[in-house]
Amino acid sequence: MTTPPATPPTTRNLAGRKEWTAFVVLLLPLLLVSMDVSVLFFAMPAISRDLEPTGTQQLWIFDSYAFALAGLLITMGSLGDRIGRRKLLLAGALAFGAASVAAAYAQSAEMLIAARAVLGLGGATLMPSTMALVRNLFHDEQQRSKAIGIWSGAMAGGIALGSVLGGLLLDHFWWGSAFLVNVPAMVLLLVLAPLLVPEFKDPAPGRFDFLSVPLSMGSVVPVIYGIKEIAADGFSLVPASCVAAGLLLGVAFVRRQRSHGDAMISRELFRHRVFGAGVGINTLATFGMMGSAYFSTQYLQSVLGKGPLEAALWGAIPSVAVGCVAPLAAVAGQKFPKAHVMAAGFVVAAAGYGLLTCAGTHSLALTLTGSAVIACGIVAVMALVSDMALGATPPEKAGSAASVLETGQELGGALGMALFGSVGVAVYRRDMTGELPAGLPHGALDAARETLGGAAAVAGQLPGRVGEAVLTASREAFTHGMNIAAVGGAVALLLSAVITVTALRRR
Repeated sequence: MTTPPATPPTTRNLAGRKEWTAFVVLLLPLLLVSMDVSVLFFAMPAISRDLEPTGTQQLWIFDSYAFALAGLLITMGSLGDRIGRRKLLLAGALAFGAASVAAAYAQSAEMLIAARAVLGLGGATLMPSTMALVRNLFHDEQQRSKAIGIWSGAMAGGIALGSVLGGLLLDHFWWGSAFLVNVPAMVLLLVLAPLLVPEFKDPAPGRFDFLSVPLSMGSVVPVIYGIKEIAADGFSLVPASCVAAGLLLGVAFVRRQRSHGDAMISRELFRHRVFGAGVGINTLATFGMMGSAYFSTQYLQSVLGKGPLEAALWGAIPSVAVGCVAPLAAVAGQKFPKAHVMAAGFVVAAAGYGLLTCAGTHSLALTLTGSAVIACGIVAVMALVSDMALGATPPEKAGSAASVLETGQELGGALGMALFGSVGVAVYRRDMTGELPAGLPHGALDAARETLGGAAAVAGQLPGRVGEAVLTASREAFTHGMNIAAVGGAVALLLSAVITVTALRRR
């Protein structure tokens, strides 16, 4: 009797059709959460007409989502490890869907702010749950790399899709439709996930550390708030104090995680050098990505004069290339050292910033090409570093690991917006000081020198050539600011390439 051949070790952990089908289901919440980042930009003018929010309320309509998302990521990742990642995913989907309906039919600015905060809470459960479940579904390194490559491409594409979808919906329906689009997908997720996605959780999670919840939120939210305020209005005491307070709470949070028996973030994660390095590299990558995003949207609308929907359609072009690059980066990471491929991604992104240094006030093709090259390089880095960091994570700690990676992304994005934005604003204000026509009213001078949007508003109130001169000067000043910031971006990403190779040289 012939003995049947043993199953090759390499095939025992291979995911099959069931796992890949479950992975497709997990892309639903990922797309919606990433779309929700950008869909509000086009709805805001209509919201302002209907709900009449104050300037402060308008900022909170944007920021309540981001603050809730960033502040609760670590908590929700740890909670998912304890109660089950699928269970947390379903709870998050229910909260996200209900908050979407509440936001769509909000009757006041306060109601919309509260609904956006609940959307952020739902997003904080969905993001780490999906990434952790990918780690649990795919145990084979090559399959996991491929899945995370697709995951990264979908996340980047969702942001661009949100802009286009928001513009299309608002061309035909009222502003609430931008939120209601979430509901059918969340209902589909609630139906399919229990059937297709298996449950995973830490078999020995320990007690939940309730004191770490306010410490983790206090470490993240004040820092992001302070950075955003400094980016918008320049350095001042209040936002600087917020950043300092957040850093102090961050020190207290880290000390508790290192000493507490049932820490929210397991010390096992950082015993592997690759995970800590991966978090840092991921933060650098998001820093580079958001620096480009800060300028590209304003350039398309305010410099080139594109309407919101037209700008969204042009801005979606780079995402087509991004969707292909992430899976290709995963393949390259299997054939070559991942540190070298990631360093190459940073160099490619730096070349994209090099293109932006040459952009003028009529450089649509050059700006889109530069933005696409930056996005391709950065998404290649993010796909590989996420795979590398999760691969170094024990499967039972995948939720905590995913939440730490996501939190690093939020901090990197805020820092990128702040630093690149500050450079652009400084150059803009310096250039505008000597370029405006003589004889303008003092209030008009101040508004035109403050922002490109303010200059456009002033130009619309001035006659003929005077208004055109103000608009031309402001567009040239903004573009010059983008050029200078792009030089800094190229240098920063080249340094990131060196840091990547150095940090991972012993892997």
